[in-house]
Amino acid sequence: MRTIGSFLPRILLTTLAMGVAVPIGVGMWEHYENAPWTRDGRVRADIIAVAPDVSGLVEEVLIQDNHLVRKGDIMLRLDTERFRLAVRQAEAALANREAAAEKAASDHARYEKLSEGVVSQQQRETIRAADLQAKATYSQAVADLDIARLNLNRSEIRAPVNGRVTNFDLRPGAYLAAGRGIMALIDTDTVRVEGYFEETKLPRIHVDDAVDVRLMGGAVLAGQVESIAGGIEDRDRSSGASLLASVNPTFSWVRLAQRIPVRIRIKREDREGLVVGMTATVQVRDQRMRSKQSASFDIRSLIGEQL
Repeated sequence: MRTIGSFLPRILLTTLAMGVAVPIGVGMWEHYENAPWTRDGRVRADIIAVAPDVSGLVEEVLIQDNHLVRKGDIMLRLDTERFRLAVRQAEAALANREAAAEKAASDHARYEKLSEGVVSQQQRETIRAADLQAKATYSQAVADLDIARLNLNRSEIRAPVNGRVTNFDLRPGAYLAAGRGIMALIDTDTVRVEGYFEETKLPRIHVDDAVDVRLMGGAVLAGQVESIAGGIEDRDRSSGASLLASVNPTFSWVRLAQRIPVRIRIKREDREGLVVGMTATVQVRDQRMRSKQSASFDIRSLIGEQL
């Protein structure tokens, strides 16, 4: 027959295990509640599709794939011979229109000085209209010259922002069509992390909250909540031909929390090794820790003022 003493070690061991497990479980739950996190994070940046503004043959290539460029750097040069000829042609046309405009203005001034008995009113109107037309033609020639010079200037393709060239494979001699993309330029000044948090966690996420970003296989980066998306696409609702709402008639009893994009600001010095598209785990720091740190800072400040 077993006595109570034989069960005492088991009771003590069970009590000890529960005493350790309960605080750990409570701590983990509080940490989950106060420090929202998600494994669905991505490194993002603004991507610019670079395209020439004018068509022409590539004469010189000054960059390579994955090359870093600064805003205003020349990346490509097109053959300028055709554009220079267009400028000369526009200059000649402008000189011709200028001479015609001066003659029309002189004729108009001379006819205005003549008396009504010498020149009829119809002739006056005809000369005046010719003067106005010559001035308009001259203005058009000025605009044509400006366009020709602009096209010559646009034969140099420059970087619109600070960034990194990617998906680039061009050689001298290739023909480029105006408006057709030739490369992607990653704006390095806009590199950031976007974490997709469940909507149930949003009440515990605020702008300027401190964030830890752990890249897959990389170190932990410090970040800060920059903004929270104001809306996402509703896949169960669309507009019909009559512009009335078209709602999916089916409803799933298992309702999954929607994921909302949260933009995370990363320090400039930490952006160097980031590659757009990388995955990351994003965790908002525990609010209680921030409150404690803020309180301790206020106490230290108060003591310092009293001293």
